Amino acid sequence: MRVRWLGWAGMEVESQGHSLVIDLLGRPEDVLEGTPLAAPLPKVVAPHTQGDVLAGLCTHLHRDHTDAGALARALRPGGQVLHPAPFGGDDHENLWTLKADRELDELKLARRPMGLWETATIGPFTIAAVPAVDTLGDPQVSWAVEAGGKRVLHLGDSMFHGYWWRAAHRFGPFDAVLTPINGPTVCFPHCQPPSPYAASLDAAQAAVAVRLLGAAVAVPMHYDGFHLDGFYQTQPDELARFLDAASGESYEVAALEQGETLTL
Repeated sequence: MRVRWLGWAGMEVESQGHSLVIDLLGRPEDVLEGTPLAAPLPKVVAPHTQGDVLAGLCTHLHRDHTDAGALARALRPGGQVLHPAPFGGDDHENLWTLKADRELDELKLARRPMGLWETATIGPFTIAAVPAVDTLGDPQVSWAVEAGGKRVLHLGDSMFHGYWWRAAHRFGPFDAVLTPINGPTVCFPHCQPPSPYAASLDAAQAAVAVRLLGAAVAVPMHYDGFHLDGFYQTQPDELARFLDAASGESYEVAALEQGETLTL
């Protein structure tokens, strides 16, 4: 199995001549569309297997993790988009998922909503939707992917939670865990009063989560982009903070450059 970091939370997973993409992001500037805000944008690259990808896995329907246009370019004809099943609720509750949801429909992408702990087999890949926790209360999963005897877990931008041991028991051991590390604090108009706690795993939390999951290798992601003063605030030196937090752990850290591949 080969795992290639595409930038932000995007990953390309290849095995036995086939590929998946997870949380693919093609145009970071589109995430800020319709706002007067500017932000440092993450560097992203396209998949090696552009146009021939079996399936696109989305940990949740926020547009920096579900880029319908990028998925349409990446997928082969008939390729599927897998994402968490909806929770229901009104438009206020679903404010941050409505646009990505609509864009997937507009591009007529084949969709497969997945329930918690549900598994699917696509090509050589066995895929499981592992429970995860989103800072806004939107549906989110982590994706466990197995192929060719190798197993990885992609944590999306989940917060710290208590499913680590169950995930390790059901789908481990993991050869690699792909983890967010930027730990932003957020303040959005539809989620008030705001929480002071990290909206996705910060460096110290990510280091512990990888340990609890029993991974052989940690691959940091979801950093170097989208700092918005007053709305989405991160701390400087995100990667250095994670490397320091993980320095005493027994697992290895593979800090990839955008476009770099880890072979498992």
